[in-house]
Amino acid sequence: MSKYFKDIENNMNVYFLAKLDEATEYAGIRFVINSAYRGPEHPLSIKNPTSSHIKGLAVDISVKGSRQRFLILDALLAVGITRIGISSTFIHADIDPDKSQNVIWTY
Repeated sequence: MSKYFKDIENNMNVYFLAKLDEATEYAGIRFVINSAYRGPEHPLSIKNPTSSHIKGLAVDISVKGSRQRFLILDALLAVGITRIGISSTFIHADIDPDKSQNVIWTY
């Protein structure tokens, strides 16, 4: 059971939610989740059927500005989340064991 992300708990990996709770506390700011679990019928899942969102192992966290981006990125890495995508408006974070680890990409 998540401390900060009760609204996205359905279909999400419990371990991943615990890591997100830990990262939120480390960062000292509230993470706003834009996207979490996406069913296979979701338009983005149809476009990307190997998405970690389908497995409940990924979230997109809203970002407003470079300072917030740093705090979130620093916290994710500190708690061991090492699959990260960075855009100007969000950070994708996932723990999908079927994909390359220790990677950061941009959108």
